[in-house]
Amino acid sequence: MKISVILLLLTAAAANGAWLHHRRYKRSAQHEFRYCIADELMQDCNEMASQITKSTAKIVCISARDRQECAEKIQQHEADVGVVDPEDMYIGAKMENENFAIFEEIVTLEEPEAEFRYEGVAVIHKDLKLENGIKSIKGLKSCHTGVGRNVGYKIPITKLKKMGIIGTLTEPNLSPRENELNAFSKLFSKACIVGNWSPDPKIDRKLKQKYPNLCELCEEPEKCNYPDKFSGYEGALRCLAHNGGEIAWTKVIYVRKFFGLPVGTTPAQPSNENPEDYAYLCPDGSRVPITGTACRWAARPWQGYMTNTAVVKTIDELRTKIANLYAIGSKTQATWLKKILELTEKTMPREQKIISPGDYLDKANYTDVVEREYGPPYKTIRFCVINKDELHKCQALSRAAFSREVRPRFDCILKDSVVDCLKIIRDNGADIITVDGAFVDKAKKHYNLKPIVSELYGPLGGSYYAVAVVRKNSLYKSFADLKGAKSCHTGFGRTAGYYAPLYTLLKQNLIKADQCPYPNALADFFTGGSCMPGAKDPIHKIPEKTAEKLCSLCGGNVDANDGTSLDSKCNFDYTESYYGYSGAFRCLVQGKGDVAFVKHYTVPGNTDGKNPAPWAVHLKSEDYELLCPNGGRAPVSDFEKCNLAHVPAHMVVTSNTKTDADLDEIRSALLQASTFFSKNSHIFKMFGPFNGKHDLLFKDFTTGLVSINEVSEVQQVYSDLLAMVNACDKDE
Repeated sequence: MKISVILLLLTAAAANGAWLHHRRYKRSAQHEFRYCIADELMQDCNEMASQITKSTAKIVCISARDRQECAEKIQQHEADVGVVDPEDMYIGAKMENENFAIFEEIVTLEEPEAEFRYEGVAVIHKDLKLENGIKSIKGLKSCHTGVGRNVGYKIPITKLKKMGIIGTLTEPNLSPRENELNAFSKLFSKACIVGNWSPDPKIDRKLKQKYPNLCELCEEPEKCNYPDKFSGYEGALRCLAHNGGEIAWTKVIYVRKFFGLPVGTTPAQPSNENPEDYAYLCPDGSRVPITGTACRWAARPWQGYMTNTAVVKTIDELRTKIANLYAIGSKTQATWLKKILELTEKTMPREQKIISPGDYLDKANYTDVVEREYGPPYKTIRFCVINKDELHKCQALSRAAFSREVRPRFDCILKDSVVDCLKIIRDNGADIITVDGAFVDKAKKHYNLKPIVSELYGPLGGSYYAVAVVRKNSLYKSFADLKGAKSCHTGFGRTAGYYAPLYTLLKQNLIKADQCPYPNALADFFTGGSCMPGAKDPIHKIPEKTAEKLCSLCGGNVDANDGTSLDSKCNFDYTESYYGYSGAFRCLVQGKGDVAFVKHYTVPGNTDGKNPAPWAVHLKSEDYELLCPNGGRAPVSDFEKCNLAHVPAHMVVTSNTKTDADLDEIRSALLQASTFFSKNSHIFKMFGPFNGKHDLLFKDFTTGLVSINEVSEVQQVYSDLLAMVNACDKDE
């Protein structure tokens, strides 16, 4: 009954304008605040902005790729405010010329006055003997919430390392995660640390077999994964009280609930556990009663709202506006309340004294938890990139992944071409690059590289279909009809744009098997001209006249208005507007070509409003069809029946000389980043367009990554395709 009354009072207060300190700010001026939100949430944001509130301030929604771009826009005064997690605050705190301010927190109705979202603590049996202070925890039986979690894993590993209780985390033959597990395994005699120790099931099994003592206190030691009654905040305490544990790492609110003590607005509840039998173990080795004030090891700050210092002078109006929106959203149960303001029926906004993101994190001792490292020396995974757009995305990925605990940190190495990247990876100057199947084949044959991770494409998994696209009103009915036509290709040596059409023409005897070299044969078949980006690159040794024909339809940077449009003509990157899948389709759309050789998702991904670029915004998928190798045409949705080849997805390759530990480390970092950001693209868009550019680091329509452990049937068939196409290439 008491809880219900409190909640009703809080809601009523919010509905009447809430927080009395806002009432003194009555302004006639109608200030406009630009709220930054990820692109996919704009509709919800606009609905929120349309709400009529007591505050006359106006909300205008500003779209961005993700929270990281929002931070950039807020810093540059292109936006005024956005919601942030502590990890986003960390990124903001590290930005050059940082001028951010945290002015409001998102707190729970249960603990509306709590300083932090939660506090990480260690709980022990009161009579546990620790004769040598905090150092005596060595050899204890330890209970944890789960691998990689804040209070049960990251906080103890960070603080114990800082104290010198845990030894080195820099064993070069171990990955960062294994270094941590190894340290815990040596420190504690037994433990329960459930969860996926690696996102790769094979690595996960291997690690659990290697460090079995870290699973001995679990409900199912052989499984050592969720669900487990001795995991989680309460489960760690249950492990301490009923399964032989001697120390438990959890958070204060669950300690109080477990022992039946009052929590914030919630009164004490009956419990079978006796708090008098336990104590908090403090970082200095002292202990305090469970019934008293906890001594924390570190705390996780609240979520909040971030602005720039220029908005601070009108911050009270913004606070009032958020309060009004919260009152309306709570009353109407609006979907935008959670999606845009990150508020729920269990939370509310609370005024925070103006503070910088760095200072806000530091007061919770949380900065070093985010920065949890394993060096020096600090390992990195060096992504090889081939242009400045890829470099910028790689740097953004590095910041986002590091803030979200992905280790090792990603680094970025800029080279001029894919081939240059394959060479430098071979020579250990970089570690990884994502390439299509044809380049995977080259990487294996000529550079001693191997694929370790594959892109995933939704229901199709780790594969896609290469297709030929024509305009619906064209007269082409077969590949034979294409003789003399104009063609648009993704790029020289690319699967969908080069190997697949060449393979189809060879199979149909439209190009003879002995008609070598094949680039000449393609130029002779498509006599109307072609755009095949990269054909002019000397590395391919294509005769100059043939290269001119294969580049004749390319436009360079067709959007340039400074007279330099042709400077980048036929480049093997996005400085050529007709490069890549979307570029080849654009070549067709803008009348340069009669057929475009792309992948099955290219047309639906650039039509019906999916691509806001001026050249694509009004396109309709129904105006294009697939040209089938067996004759006839089909709707673009019939790609499984009408395609040139079913081929493996693009893959991440690395050096074949790396140790198993190195490979595990790279796989785990990529999969960990993929798993988190594919579910939280509003935080960072790992897959999809980046700053208006396509297919950077990964293909746009990638939905995730998966470890490669064996050759698939699709890969085997694709190998046969490559064998046919490369039959007369002496260098292969």
